[in-house]
Amino acid sequence: MARFGLPALLCTLAVLCAALLAAEPKSKSCSEVRRLYVSKGFNKNDAPTHEINGDHLKICPQGYTCCSQEMEEKYSLQSKDDFKSVVSEQCNHLQAIFASRYKKFDEFFKELLENAEKSLNDMFVKTYGRLYMQNSELFKDLFGELKRYYVAGSVNLEEMLSDFWARLLERMFRLVNSQYHFTDEYLECVSKYTEQLKPFGDVPRKLKLQVTRAFVAARTFAQGLAVARDVVSKVSVVNPTVQCTHALLRMTYCSHCQGLVSVKPCYNYCSNIMRGCLANQGDLDFEWNNFIDAMLMVAERLEGPFNIESVMDPIDVKISDAIMNMQENSVQVSQKVFQGCGPPKPLPAGRISRSISEGAFSARFRPYHPEERPTTAAGTSLDRLVTDVKEKLKQAKKFWSSLPSNVCSDERMAAGNGNEDDCWNGKGKSRYLFAVTGNGLANQGNNPEVQVDTSKPDILILRQIMALRVMTSKMKNAYNGNDVDFFDISKHLWFET
Repeated sequence: MARFGLPALLCTLAVLCAALLAAEPKSKSCSEVRRLYVSKGFNKNDAPTHEINGDHLKICPQGYTCCSQEMEEKYSLQSKDDFKSVVSEQCNHLQAIFASRYKKFDEFFKELLENAEKSLNDMFVKTYGRLYMQNSELFKDLFGELKRYYVAGSVNLEEMLSDFWARLLERMFRLVNSQYHFTDEYLECVSKYTEQLKPFGDVPRKLKLQVTRAFVAARTFAQGLAVARDVVSKVSVVNPTVQCTHALLRMTYCSHCQGLVSVKPCYNYCSNIMRGCLANQGDLDFEWNNFIDAMLMVAERLEGPFNIESVMDPIDVKISDAIMNMQENSVQVSQKVFQGCGPPKPLPAGRISRSISEGAFSARFRPYHPEERPTTAAGTSLDRLVTDVKEKLKQAKKFWSSLPSNVCSDERMAAGNGNEDDCWNGKGKSRYLFAVTGNGLANQGNNPEVQVDTSKPDILILRQIMALRVMTSKMKNAYNGNDVDFFDISKHLWFET
């Protein structure tokens, strides 16, 4: 039996060694992690083929890992770029909507003015001929001032319209009293009777009210679209803080380091990180929603009593009605002016007959038939434009408070809401247990994922909040029919980065 002792002992030792070797954990392969890393354009030499000790990791969980130090650093930059790209995509869609609608409205209003001027010119040439052409600069100046108001806002509409009617009265008064000589001083006296005598009937008062309200509403609305476009454009460029970047890395790529390449971040986990990283953007929501509400109010006015299309389309008819009214009441008006300004000096006999033959203003206005009128501006109508924009405005409400959720709803960023157990929670594949924090800077003090300095609001965001607040105030003034003192938006401080 003794001679069998040594071989048996050796056999037993061999079995024990084999058992011990089998019990040792095998180093896991990192081939899939390496493949995905290289697919992003990174150097394959950064990535180990099998798990290594993770003591070198600064952000991702340590322990056995598929990530080298170089991989963690590059993943950190990549997660930052991924975040900026997704936020930019969300914002760019909204920015494009406001940009295209502003462009369409701007084209429409400018073309509407061009059409109205052309219509008046064509009608008055046919109706009054040379007499109109000799005085056409008066009407050209009227439309020039209306265009200048729409483009630059540096026109007092009420004063400008009052001046137009006063100048028209001077011209008309001279024409219907062509047997007299009038000095500039006398004609200046005549213009003072515009309001008192109402030589053009009630047309100037009504048109002044209609034009002022319609132009203020139209220009304010167009500028509102431009403000929305610019605010979204500026806010869409995000610059994550160091703390945000660390959180983004943990959420997006630290799972790869553990070999969990197909496991997406938990939705609520993503939500907390996005609310922390987009805390300042969340503070836009209150003023943004007020601004959207004000835009919708002005949109209602544009559809109703402040419809610039219904004001400008028949403006030639209204002005001609006023001219006809002056003709019909020219005797009474002239007598009252002569009483107030004194009797004018008659022209010499030879000049009287020539002046009468050249200046007779006896033509009656003949409006165009509907089929002769110019086509609708920019191939559309104000009602169709406003209806479309109203729908887009309603969809844009609460955009900033919804942005974190919308980002996390992107399948590239997080798992679906219903996949709460098989998702990455920042440490492993398991349910995320923390509650979701509120939106805005003030709610981030207890954010479990991102350390946010709640005492330092973003200056760019504050400027956009101010821009929205100012524009909302102007919208409310326009809604009430009050003129708005406009400025060159592009030069204002809160639009500077």
